[in-house]
Amino acid sequence: MSKKLTMTPLGRRDFLRLTACGATAALLPVLHPAGAMADAASTEAEIKKLIGDKKRTDGRITLELPQIAENGNTVPIAVEVESPMTDSDYVKAVHLFAEQNPNPSVATFRFSPQSGKAWAATRIRLIKTQNIIAVAEMSDGSIYSAKAEVKVTIGGCGG
Repeated sequence: MSKKLTMTPLGRRDFLRLTACGATAALLPVLHPAGAMADAASTEAEIKKLIGDKKRTDGRITLELPQIAENGNTVPIAVEVESPMTDSDYVKAVHLFAEQNPNPSVATFRFSPQSGKAWAATRIRLIKTQNIIAVAEMSDGSIYSAKAEVKVTIGGCGG
């Protein structure tokens, strides 16, 4: 059994719809260029917006992530902050940043004394080889940070 297809002329409205779709598709690279990535300076600006002028101290944060990620689409990461997690001394939040992604802010994890442990794990998407920065806010207002580089062999966000 065969089906016969008949062609009809393209109406004015259909033509305008197709033209609008084509123009939108042509403008997408201009509206969101692939080169619009964050850099170290814009990442530091994001961190400064978050913590202000507070001094960051190295230490107390352990980042677990691969040195080489074979696929940037799913890079496993775990972060742990040393803290007794008592009512007077606990981790309020841990923020993760990726220096070369389109948006440097990757994730935020919030904790309370009831959390028991300041530990979180997830998978993130990385566009290329870059530094991952973890910033921990403590209940006493102190800020800790850690940085680690991940080499990405196959791009995640941009191919």
